[in-house]
Amino acid sequence: MTMLRGFLVLVLFFILGESMRVLLALPVSGGVLGMVVITFTLMVKGSVSDDLASASQGLISVLVLLIMPGVVGVFFTADQFSGQWLAVAAALLVGTFLSVLTTLLLMKLVTERGEQHRE
Repeated sequence: MTMLRGFLVLVLFFILGESMRVLLALPVSGGVLGMVVITFTLMVKGSVSDDLASASQGLISVLVLLIMPGVVGVFFTADQFSGQWLAVAAALLVGTFLSVLTTLLLMKLVTERGEQHRE
């Protein structure tokens, strides 16, 4: 039941993000908007509920399945990338590097703040 309540919270934030996207005509995915809203909500709250943590851990174990639709989409539209593979490869490499760098810096900041909070 705990995991079910956590999934319900995630779905509600997804629906909120989709609603924002439609109402404000934003060119951003509703899932991304929902993640931004839940991130700010958790930052204000200052903690993650056990329900949400349980549901999130369940999703992390099947993360590859969540990425699969994008991979399939690229496979079926590969002909549109003809002659642009260098740009696509460069964007993937730079995007991956920036993502890892951002995660590293954020984790360092969170760890330092956690240590200061304990003292």
